[in-house]
Amino acid sequence: MNKSDIIIIGSGPGGYRTAAYAAYKGKTVTIFEEGHLGGTCLNVGCIPTKTFARSAEAVDEIRNAAQLGLKAVEPQFELANIVARKDNIVDQLRQAIAAVLSAPGITLINKKASFVDDHTVEADGERYTADNIIIATGSSHKTLRLETLDESMLLTSDSLLSLTDFPRRLVIVGAGVIGMEFASIFRQLGAEVTVVEFLKECIPALDADIAKRLRKVLEKKGVEFYMQSAVKKIADGCVSFERKGKVLSVEADKVLMAVGRKPNVEGYGLENTSIQYDQRGIVVDDNMLTNVNGVYAIGDVNARMMLAHAATMQGLHVVNHIIGESDVIDLNIMPAAIFTNPEAACVGKTEEQLKAEGVEVEVRKKNYRTNGRALAMAEAEGMIKLVADANSGAILSCHAYGSHSADIVQEISALMCRKTTLKQLHEMVHIHPTLNEMLQEI
Repeated sequence: MNKSDIIIIGSGPGGYRTAAYAAYKGKTVTIFEEGHLGGTCLNVGCIPTKTFARSAEAVDEIRNAAQLGLKAVEPQFELANIVARKDNIVDQLRQAIAAVLSAPGITLINKKASFVDDHTVEADGERYTADNIIIATGSSHKTLRLETLDESMLLTSDSLLSLTDFPRRLVIVGAGVIGMEFASIFRQLGAEVTVVEFLKECIPALDADIAKRLRKVLEKKGVEFYMQSAVKKIADGCVSFERKGKVLSVEADKVLMAVGRKPNVEGYGLENTSIQYDQRGIVVDDNMLTNVNGVYAIGDVNARMMLAHAATMQGLHVVNHIIGESDVIDLNIMPAAIFTNPEAACVGKTEEQLKAEGVEVEVRKKNYRTNGRALAMAEAEGMIKLVADANSGAILSCHAYGSHSADIVQEISALMCRKTTLKQLHEMVHIHPTLNEMLQEI
């Protein structure tokens, strides 16, 4: 029996960062990974999509160079070259993670681990045990059960990121983060993009006003949206859906299924343990501890917050919990970004959610068009919405869309972690000219 202090199953941002931190704290770690290092985020998620987004943004900049006083031309590109650039970046980062996991105290096993009992896992016939086990198995794509489905038309975000034949007509089912990012990317690259969404508005986590404004911007760029629409079938080169009692159809070369993700709880032997879980994920407390002492679950698999950086911070907190070291990591303050063009971001609850909870709020808004740097950048489209407690002035949330809105929201996230008030924010010097100085003026 192989023994270490901590076993980690999965090498995504939660897994590998947790392994490195645990080793730094003097613990011996065995980490298992059945696929490529880096998990979904590095291989088929955050990094690949942002690589695509940058290429698409460059195409858009060249095409619209006239607004910067330059000669605009129609850019030429091959999708295969964008994919090759993405693959190179992913490979470079995989090597960096491999270097991290080669540190003293860490043993990397490139095999799938499955539970034998509460504190024992098996990989390739070998058994491993530890007093503390961290499950970081991530998530995978959800899909819809349809009357008719032509698999040859269907793409997931994984397969779309490796597609080398450009889809001239792309239909995206789902207007969440994944759907909206790909809608923005492929519209900028020149595809005809249609988004079909069951809900009334895109990206439910965003403030409704911000989400609507972002959708309207993408509509102006040529993305067609069908909201409150239920997809019925994908066949014969068309996507058919029901909207307000009528059945409509849109022609498509390819269809991206982007209806969310589900925790990876199958195939890891959890049924051989006492761990409480279901299809919605592994049940954990605020320390990411399951109902089995010494067994934790972090990241997408616990479904608390399906974000790479959430997995990382949960993992760091778990290590601190294991070694008995206190921290001030606030997992309730979790910023998120949507890398459309323009991008959007948020931290904290929406104005509607806070009011529904009976919180008396003060709302401040600032439009990008009033900011000198935004105008100089030709990025006048955008808005920041800051919500504070009307009585104490404490900042409760920030939702925004516009150029570098993720950076703006990150500043607010840091301030929220330190219970900053609007008055204190207004007394903080901001560089001029920057986009972030809008916060000081809001």
